[in-house]
Order: sequence, then structure tokens, then C-alpha cells
Amino acid sequence: MPELQRLRPGHAPAVLAFEQANRAFFAASVPDRGDAFFAGYPARHAALLAEQAAGTCHFHVLVESGEILGRFNLLDATAGTAELGFRLAEKATGRGLATTTVHQLFGLCRTTYGLTTLRARAAVRNAASRAVLSRTGFVETGEAVELSGERGVAFVRVLG
Repeated sequence: MPELQRLRPGHAPAVLAFEQANRAFFAASVPDRGDAFFAGYPARHAALLAEQAAGTCHFHVLVESGEILGRFNLLDATAGTAELGFRLAEKATGRGLATTTVHQLFGLCRTTYGLTTLRARAAVRNAASRAVLSRTGFVETGEAVELSGERGVAFVRVLG
């Protein structure tokens, strides 16, 4: 069974491998990160850990047998609110892992991070992410959003 882990320094090589292996898959539903993301990933990973240490973001990876299957992040955590972002490896889709992991995050939000409300955004063409958000109780806000030049949908979820 995959395990949700808080991002740590030792995850860097596996996260980069995950992003590289799934680049084309992700680009089919979200804007591509670009070559600079991959070339500069060690510095990017260090920056993520610094944000996490400051308490402004909480980064997680879904790990099975040492391999990263997904990333689940809580961004811009302030005043009890954060933005959820996630991506799952192509080979891990269709098993309910994203839905299960988002539900796990709700518990961490309440007990560990003091969050009461989550926001999320998904590209209109990203039906899978929009479905996960709907299945986990997020509701569309009606707010017009743009994600790297693409139309998106905004969601909110109040944690009970």
C-alpha cells in the first residue's frame, strides 16, 4: 500500500525521476513545466524544503517501494487556508489513489497544519483532477481562473 510522506531531502532523485517519467502524461492535461524545471531540479527541491521549513507550504509524496507515485502539495498556507495541488503517475491512475490520498490530507490539514479551508484549481481539460476534487467534496466557486494561459476551474472545500 502506498504511503503518504512529507517531502524531505532524500526524495529529490525519486521526485525528479517521477516528473521525468510522467512528463508527457502530465502535459496532456496540464501545461508542461518546461526544460528549465528539470535541469534545475536540485535547486528547486531545496527551495521547496525551505518553504516547507518556513511553514508556508506543506509538500508530500505518495511512495510505494521507494518509488514516487504522486505529489500532493498544500501551498500558500495562511490564516487556516491553503491551495491543494496534486499529480499522480500514469501507472498509478484508475486505482482511487488520488481520492484516497486527498482524504488523508484532510486529516493532516486539521490535526497537523491547522487548516480549515482548501482551495484548488484545475485546467478545464484536466477531467481527472476535476473528478477527484468533486469526489472529495470540493465545489466549484464559479471564479474564472487561468493556469499558464489555459482556462481553469476554481474549487473550495471547507474541512469539517
